Amino acid sequence: MVRILLAGQGGQGVLSAGQFLANSGLHEGKEVSYLPAYGPEMRGGTANCAVIISEEEIASPLCTTPDVLIALNSPSFHRFAPAVKSGGIILVNGSISDSFAGRDDVSVYDIPANDIAIEAGDVRAANMVMTGALCALTHVVQDKSIVSCLQQRFVGKPQVLAVNERAFRMGAEAVAEKK
Repeated sequence: MVRILLAGQGGQGVLSAGQFLANSGLHEGKEVSYLPAYGPEMRGGTANCAVIISEEEIASPLCTTPDVLIALNSPSFHRFAPAVKSGGIILVNGSISDSFAGRDDVSVYDIPANDIAIEAGDVRAANMVMTGALCALTHVVQDKSIVSCLQQRFVGKPQVLAVNERAFRMGAEAVAEKK
């Protein structure tokens, strides 16, 4: 069982990334829980979601002690980093946040997600950069499952699909270099 907390601000694709992970888990026949939480604002407010992917039944969708934190902005990083379980993983968007967690019992990966997404073709794909990094580190779902979900989501939008697929692969490459 892998408990993942994705956090950022509205408009960064936090909830979409969580949906891609959850749908990919379902596609692979795994047990999945997806629990979004967000403020009333359309963009700019807080947004986070908990995704749990397991081979066994999931008793509760709550994720108070995540195995993995994906923080797309600094406030989310500083708010949720203390909650990550010992031995866990933190992926932080180093383009807009520092990466000092103040802990030596977790692995922190500083990934310049915004910069990589711009290189891939659109800053809005930073969520897919982080999703690619997560998949490369944890293998929680297969890359082909994420790509399949992207293809379903962006049917009829080949340029958007290409950018998101490229961002996903570049995120995986970014952590491969840091291992």
